[in-house]
Amino acid sequence: MVKTQRPHRLRARTSLEKKAFVLERLAELADLAVPRVLGYGNESNVEYIVMTRIAGVAVDNVEIEGPARAGLLGDLGDTLRRVHEADQAAMEASPLITGDNSGADLRERIAAGFDALIPAVASDADGSLAGIDLRELAEEYLAALPTDFRPVTLHSNPGPVHCFADTPSGRFTGLIDFGDAYRSHLALDLRPWSSPDDSRHLLAGYCRRGPLAEGFEAVRRCGIILSELRLVARGGCDERTAVRTIRSLADDDA
Repeated sequence: MVKTQRPHRLRARTSLEKKAFVLERLAELADLAVPRVLGYGNESNVEYIVMTRIAGVAVDNVEIEGPARAGLLGDLGDTLRRVHEADQAAMEASPLITGDNSGADLRERIAAGFDALIPAVASDADGSLAGIDLRELAEEYLAALPTDFRPVTLHSNPGPVHCFADTPSGRFTGLIDFGDAYRSHLALDLRPWSSPDDSRHLLAGYCRRGPLAEGFEAVRRCGIILSELRLVARGGCDERTAVRTIRSLADDDA
């Protein structure tokens, strides 16, 4: 598979060079279900990367339900855990991968997200959405964020578009596209699968290799809430669905 990136299409955080660099580091993990880099370069001002293909189709393009979906998300969760536990030394030192360097950075970025999104989606000046006091909720979760953690390299969006499955079995086959990778708290990579059932299955797979670090759940829930609010603000999610997801997170705390 050959992928190119012309200069006029570059985004600030997206980079084929970064994708190649991250995948080359992950290649050190045996049998990890991600593409393998065969070549990378720049020819006549056209950046390119040559990779192996992941079998199957994007989950976004196929309906997978029941036990098959639970199994797929469990395997994806396990894969993400392996990505996060990869040797971080080279990625931490690379200027290609930026992000949060401390608990203060993480809190500042999440707080800024709430400050920007709450006014955009709130149904009144007090910051409420369908009876949920978003400002109060934000303060509660911000207070629970870890003050110290070791940043890791994240995929950024391991959602249905980048998660691949076999058809018709629904078996997980791999995770693609690390071009938007950045460094932050590992729990943020679990945010794209926000529905209560999907989230539970993904988390179960992530926990196969051991317990969660302190503060993990607070970060994960902040990430999910911000993702839901962002979708509502952009018109990409029904408000009732977002409210249901946000309430389910609060119910888990009860």
